[in-house]
Amino acid sequence: MIGGNGDQTALGLTGKPLLYFTSVFVSLGVFLFGYDQGVMSGIITGPYFKAYFDNPTRAEIGTMVAILEVGAFISSLIVGRVGDIIGRRRTILYGSMIFVVGGALQTSSTGLTTMILGRVIAGLGVGALSTIVPVYQSEISPPHNRGKLACIEFTGNIVGYASSVWVDYACSWIESDYSWRTPLFMQCVMGFLLAVGSTVISESPRWLLDNDHDEEGIRVIANFHGGGDTSNEKARQEFREIKLNVLLTRQEGERSYSEMWRRYKRRLIIAMSSQAFAQLNGINVISYYAPLVFEQAGWIGRDAILMTGINGIVYVASSIPPWYLVDKWGRRPILLSGAVVMVLALSAISGLMYINIPQTPGLVVVSVVIYNAFFGYSWGPVPWLYPPEILPLSIRAKGASLSTATNWAFNWVVGEMTPILQELITWRLYLIHAFFCACSFVLVYFIYPETKGVQLEDMDAIFGDHYTQEGESTGREALLPRSRHRSPIEDHHLEPPVMDEPRNSLTGSVGFFSRIFVKKNNVSGGDYRRLEAGADD
Repeated sequence: MIGGNGDQTALGLTGKPLLYFTSVFVSLGVFLFGYDQGVMSGIITGPYFKAYFDNPTRAEIGTMVAILEVGAFISSLIVGRVGDIIGRRRTILYGSMIFVVGGALQTSSTGLTTMILGRVIAGLGVGALSTIVPVYQSEISPPHNRGKLACIEFTGNIVGYASSVWVDYACSWIESDYSWRTPLFMQCVMGFLLAVGSTVISESPRWLLDNDHDEEGIRVIANFHGGGDTSNEKARQEFREIKLNVLLTRQEGERSYSEMWRRYKRRLIIAMSSQAFAQLNGINVISYYAPLVFEQAGWIGRDAILMTGINGIVYVASSIPPWYLVDKWGRRPILLSGAVVMVLALSAISGLMYINIPQTPGLVVVSVVIYNAFFGYSWGPVPWLYPPEILPLSIRAKGASLSTATNWAFNWVVGEMTPILQELITWRLYLIHAFFCACSFVLVYFIYPETKGVQLEDMDAIFGDHYTQEGESTGREALLPRSRHRSPIEDHHLEPPVMDEPRNSLTGSVGFFSRIFVKKNNVSGGDYRRLEAGADD
């Protein structure tokens, strides 16, 4: 299995099988994110965990859970630049390795300090993965099912969350400290699998062309979209469109954060606000503290974890319909309808806790399940889809890092404050999040555009904010080669290189480890060689 260099593909797959295999595999990155979100929810109510950490207060529990977001926030700001330098694939590799280290520290924790340190380090890995995996996914996906593949990726996140809850429930029967150490150790296993797999998948073709690795770029594009044939006209046309976009963005000048904000303010506001409201809409009240919510409603001990597990199964199921709807209905209808039902469900949870009738425990479970189902169908997947698809290639990784950092900042606020607010304002907490759901409806209705079926390189037509340093418009007609319209970019710069037979790659254990650790002399950031000067001529 050789996948890193573009000459061969994992398991010899090409086309849709390769695309779906890669999408499912990189979903391990968001699986880890989901698993880490849910694993603490069942642990913190366990008797052995409470005894080992001297019955931590609500504030200490909040810190222990939410400190992960501090590490994730830091790395999500950094990884945008890192992903541009070393590539998407290596960023996934290093992010998963860091996550394994953090998981190991949590598993072997000897006290609150060690646990917090492990959570911070794991957060660094989670922040890197949650930033770069959606970028990678968007860059390998064709426009007609880009939404579907992103939603499959999000389902991986929810499967991770649900898995963690059921692992917690199974381990709650263990009569020792292994009842909480075992679920934490499972993080390390999944992180290791992702690290190994990241040596198999191909690099993003858009990153390759942006870094002038044209030969490897056309091979990867052909593998994904041309049945492995580099002479396939569809693959070569895809190459031309991506390369054209790359060359034009280079003419625009420096891709700094200030320039990015000046040129693409509306896109960044949409990208960041979608992630902010994904948290403000209340999902982590459930994801991080579902057993506490159910205990508050009347379910006690292991029964609270069981209800959380049942809720997790419904949550997974709810994330599947968007696979088929997001590219048919569009992004806006899904976000708007999800917000409406979430307002009603959160208001019902609040009202049921306030009246506190004998039926309250059962009805709260129903309301939480409805809320989670509609979040999983709407505000769960779409905010991870929007940012990388609306941001241009020149700032995609940086912009995604800002949107993901926004996610983790609000994630931290919700995670830190929830256990405290549950104690202070009890049933009123859920009305706060219902209010934010209503605000998100208004924001989407008036600001968010529809992007279904639009090529990544054609997003400029929707936003109308793509222009040169001289302030001249660069509409799509101006982006065509000189042979059709006057443009500073010649046809020969856009032609894919003529390919010989695939280069022989090292195989076996030598090839495996060389692809992980060896960096070729003339390429920075990956095992791709830059074409010689004049190769385009």
